[in-house]
Amino acid sequence: MDLGLTGKTAFVSGSSRGIGYAIARALAAEGVDVVLNGRDPARLAAAVEALRREAPGVAVSGLAADFAEDEDVERLLGRLPDVDILINNVGIFELKPFELIEDDVWRRYFEVNVLGGVRLARRLLPAMLDRGWGRVVFVSSESGVDIPADMIHYGTSKTAMVSVGNGLAKLTKGTAVTVNSVLGGPTYSDGVAGTVRALAAARSVPEEEMKAAIIGANRTTLLGRFIEPAEIASAVTFLASPAASAINGSAMRVDGGVLTTVL
Repeated sequence: MDLGLTGKTAFVSGSSRGIGYAIARALAAEGVDVVLNGRDPARLAAAVEALRREAPGVAVSGLAADFAEDEDVERLLGRLPDVDILINNVGIFELKPFELIEDDVWRRYFEVNVLGGVRLARRLLPAMLDRGWGRVVFVSSESGVDIPADMIHYGTSKTAMVSVGNGLAKLTKGTAVTVNSVLGGPTYSDGVAGTVRALAAARSVPEEEMKAAIIGANRTTLLGRFIEPAEIASAVTFLASPAASAINGSAMRVDGGVLTTVL
């Protein structure tokens, strides 16, 4: 399906692997020139080369930056060209008991997961409004609605992302610029896969058995499995396209049915 994105440009934060890379890959497949981002220059370079091989017909580049470091972010903002599409995907997560989450950890989560998108939107949204067309998508999570007891700091940062996106959408009235969020469910990204493999090794069980146990024991999901990064990417790419022109200020659920337990 041609989504009408050929010739557009996009920046995807946190895109050297996982969901971010899947989004960049899906956009490139639609003819979008893509700027990737990651905090590890070597991993970022490898991702750029991989995507160039997959999508030789588009321009693929990379800008390294760690969104937990102010100097890195300022350097990135100074080098970042105006784009048609901004995907705020960068984020961090971990399992941690509430009583062990110190103030500096809370600050780090909001610095990366919330302010990362705020700073990028502040830099890129005005030019979209001036041109009259653009897309901003925040990759949030169902954890921002149904806050996990063992990731309260992560969940509340994802709630804040949705709030920022909703507020920014109100600035686009009368233009063809839209700002939306995607509420992803349990997704088998590289980070999640690493956690699952570590748990499986610690308990001496196969990875697939641990995946099934996590979904079965901790989540009520209509999908009955982890979501693949490409499935999140498909929804994000649709929201980034002219086909989604009537969707603005929304939080699209791509959660596999998890939120049926709370909504």
